[in-house]
Amino acid sequence: MTLAPHASHAAASRGRRHPEPLAPTRDDFQRDRDRIVHSTAFRRLVYKTQVFLNHEGDLFRTRLTHSLEVAQLGRSISRSLGLNEDLVEAIALAHDLGHTPFGHAGQDALNACMAGHGGFEHNLQSLRVVDHLEHRYPQYDGLNLSFETREGILKHCSRANAQRLEAVEPGGVARRFLDNTQPSLEAQLCNLADEIAYNAHDIDDGVRSGLIGIEQLAGVDLFERFRREAVAEYPALGGRRLLYEAIRRMLSAQVYDVIDATRAALAEAAPADGDAVRRCPRLLQFSEAMRAESTELKRFLFANLYRHERVVKTTSQAQHVVRELFEAYLAEPAEMPPDYAQREDGHRAVADYIAGMTDRFAMREHERLTGRTWAV
Repeated sequence: MTLAPHASHAAASRGRRHPEPLAPTRDDFQRDRDRIVHSTAFRRLVYKTQVFLNHEGDLFRTRLTHSLEVAQLGRSISRSLGLNEDLVEAIALAHDLGHTPFGHAGQDALNACMAGHGGFEHNLQSLRVVDHLEHRYPQYDGLNLSFETREGILKHCSRANAQRLEAVEPGGVARRFLDNTQPSLEAQLCNLADEIAYNAHDIDDGVRSGLIGIEQLAGVDLFERFRREAVAEYPALGGRRLLYEAIRRMLSAQVYDVIDATRAALAEAAPADGDAVRRCPRLLQFSEAMRAESTELKRFLFANLYRHERVVKTTSQAQHVVRELFEAYLAEPAEMPPDYAQREDGHRAVADYIAGMTDRFAMREHERLTGRTWAV
């Protein structure tokens, strides 16, 4: 496939932190993707919470299946826009590597534990995983990914953390958070594909769980108009088939909207190349109408699913587990593996260890250290 001039071209990559010879059969972004897929952190995503905790059911999304869905959506959109599919896939597969067990509940608890010690951001943790915490190669820590993949992984970053990263890597992946420039179009695309994916699959998982019903979604325009379309074409359709068809149509509409809106933005800005993209306003986007509808859907999910009594109850339990694990390891570092126990940055070492846990391992460790079992 021929890439657009404003796409990220592997041959023009800003390179790796530790220079390496080119692979004979793969370009740098393909090589990044392969390293991510073979990483320990990637395998752990299969047992990490998306919304519903891993032990609550085998059919709910996990961080792994979510990442695969983001990659699929990203590749579909990038192909239509002439962007670099391999870079999009690498970013999508790695964007959640730093997520804690128990989803956002675990992240919030770990951030509170790390108050006064730099805090905890899961996007920054994803970068730490690929830069430092994976130990697979004899020459360096981390996966030694290309600049463009690392830039896409760090999709959010506080100014304070950006300044810390900039001090270590001047002009590096955190610079854009200080000078208000944009990342590559591929990185911008992964941000939007992430949103599209979780909005759709959280509807599916929410209905499957029984916490929300299709009838509740009648007031959400982005879903309801496609449910009506499906019923108009297939009057006898109901149950899960109707839900799947409505979600399928909703996903397709969002994908086509992103393609059309981005093409219009690119035509107006006319960036000559990938570097020019960084100096433009954000170009990978929804139309204004679709953005408003997506925001409405997110608000619905926040109020009716993420703040549902059952989800809040498990969230509270999860945060309690993370806090007690943190306190236990800080008091007795020898309870951690030597690679963590022997580090001098005690609080950060504990945070790194807990962040790498799967849901079920965190629960087993909590039971081992406290003698208490999580009542599910």
